[in-house]
Amino acid sequence: MRYLVRARVKPGREHALLKAIQEETLGRGSVAEGEYLRNMQDARLCADDTTRWVEVCYCPTPLQEERPYWEDYFELTKVQDAHDRRKCRDQNGSPGNEIETEGKTLLRFTPHEL
Repeated sequence: MRYLVRARVKPGREHALLKAIQEETLGRGSVAEGEYLRNMQDARLCADDTTRWVEVCYCPTPLQEERPYWEDYFELTKVQDAHDRRKCRDQNGSPGNEIETEGKTLLRFTPHEL
């Protein structure tokens, strides 16, 4: 699953976060170790002083593995699905045999054509 994460750097942790990024130690020890650096590379600092990034997480609870690593540096203010669950085939049970855009079916195929 992909999650849109909004977070604020904790006061006084800016230097430590920058150092962990520069020294490539951010997330060290996590099974998702390399993802932390990629997330920070892709992150955006917004006008409201939040940092936002898209996190890929396969845990049953969003950011279950990653949360302790992020909370060393950030206050996580919001974690939300980054896609519409109604279109997620494993959630809605659809066979996924159509390709749609703007509500129009572009292509139908049978499973053996996949």
